[in-house]
Formats: sequence, C-alpha cells, structure tokens
Amino acid sequence: MSAMSHQFDLSQSRRLSGAEQPEVRPIDAAALAAQWDAIHEAAAAVGNLAQLGEEPVDEQVRGLPERAVAMGGVNLAMVARGIDDLSAVLKPGLRALLELTGKGHDTTCAALTLWREFHNARASVIALVPAD
Repeated sequence: MSAMSHQFDLSQSRRLSGAEQPEVRPIDAAALAAQWDAIHEAAAAVGNLAQLGEEPVDEQVRGLPERAVAMGGVNLAMVARGIDDLSAVLKPGLRALLELTGKGHDTTCAALTLWREFHNARASVIALVPAD
C-alpha cells in the first residue's frame, strides 16, 4: 500500500503572527443591508421558480445586518463574507434558471436545489450573530 502524495510543499509555510494578520476592511452598514435585501429578492425569484410559496421573513433574518454591525469585529467580517458568498452563488444560478425558463425548460428541480443551498448557507450566516 503506498502513501498518498500531493503537490503541495508546505515546508516553507509560516503561520501569521498577530502583527501580520491581514487588514480588515471597513464595512459600510448601509451597503451590507442593501446587499442582504438584494439577496432575498433573488432568493424569492428562485423560490417562485421552485414553485414554493413566499417565505415569511422574521426578525432573525431581517435584522441580521444591524446585529452584525452592532457586534462588529470578526463576526461582522464573517457575515460580510457570507453575504458576498451567498450573492456569488445566487446571481449566476438565478441567471441560468431564468435563461432556461425563457427557453421553455422546466427548472423546478434545479430551482429547488438552489433554494435549499441558499437556505442552508443563509442559516450558517445567521448563526454567526443570533438574535437575543
């Protein structure tokens, strides 16, 4: 039995000390809230294509940007990254679904899969800053 090999040479790697940590960019609270709203508009369109009813949006979901800004620090940065990631998945997915729908294809199953992925990923982002 042979050992698995890989092409990664980690012998020259080093761990970042506190002084070498990457800089955290400032996060605009209004832009974060606008992006969160835009994601939910796209998700609603995916939900329609998946033939789901309108999702009720509770305070846990609606108030995420404000809670994240109030918490600040690493959690805010992780929420901002999570929102960017959700956007990066939803935009091309929705575009593809709309293009296929425009050509007369049934996209219900694909839309439902995208909706589930969104819903699970969103739950992970929300868990970073739970409501009181």
